[in-house]
Amino acid sequence: MDIVYIRELEVETVIGIYDWERECRQIVSIDLDLGFDIRVAARSDNISDALDYKAISHRVREFVAASNFQLIEALAEAIAGIVLAEFPVDWLRLRVGKPGAVTGSRDTGVIIERRKPDGAAED
Repeated sequence: MDIVYIRELEVETVIGIYDWERECRQIVSIDLDLGFDIRVAARSDNISDALDYKAISHRVREFVAASNFQLIEALAEAIAGIVLAEFPVDWLRLRVGKPGAVTGSRDTGVIIERRKPDGAAED
């Protein structure tokens, strides 16, 4: 499977379990590896045959900015569900990080891998 990727997509959102985290927006950093067969686009050299990573980035940014999760685990599952349901992606690896969440660490977060359910309709 080929991979189209998006790296270090930064979005401000409300995320966290502490009272102070519920009152201010924090940056989360998102990486996406998207399983998509690029051969048709490579042969045609036509944008209509490619995975629209700009549309995916826009949709993820829009969703995350409006979200209000306590746990990055819940945010990651929601993002994965949206991407798999709304775009012709068979598989994804998603990293969601909270820079500065742990003192002395540049970033802390989760990485998940999910597949489109068997028999799921594609766009």
